[in-house]
Amino acid sequence: MSQAQPTQSPQPVFPANRSALYEKHGYSAAIRSGDLLFVSGQVGSLEDGSPEPDFERQVALAFDNLKAVLAAAGCGLEDLVDVTTFHTDPEHQFETVLAAKSRHFPAPPYPNWTAVGVTWLAGFDFEIKVVARIPNSG
Repeated sequence: MSQAQPTQSPQPVFPANRSALYEKHGYSAAIRSGDLLFVSGQVGSLEDGSPEPDFERQVALAFDNLKAVLAAAGCGLEDLVDVTTFHTDPEHQFETVLAAKSRHFPAPPYPNWTAVGVTWLAGFDFEIKVVARIPNSG
C-alpha cells in the first residue's frame, strides 16, 4: 500500500501594485494549486479600478492585467490551457476581441477558448478568466 503524499495548500497570487484592489473586493487575483494557476477574471481597469471607457483599450488593458497576474506566478500566455471570455455585446465586440486574440496567440498551439455573452460585468464590457500550467522551475 502506498503512502499518501502530503498536499500543499492553495496559494494566492497577486500582481505587483494591485493587491489593494483585490483586498478591497475580497478575492485573490489567482490561486496556485499544484502545478495549475486559476486566474480570476481580468478586466480592462484603470489604476483606480474603474473601467477604461474605450472598448479596444479596455480589451488591451485586460490582457495587460492578465499578463501581470501570470508573471507574478512565473507564467506567461504560452502556459494557458483554458480561456473563458465574457462579452456584454458579442456581436459588435467580437472583431476587436479576435484581433487582440490574434496578437496574443499568433500561432499554434492555441489554448482552449470559450466565449460567453453576458448582460453585466460591473461596468466593464470584457473579462478574461484563465487556467494556466505553471512551468517547472528546476
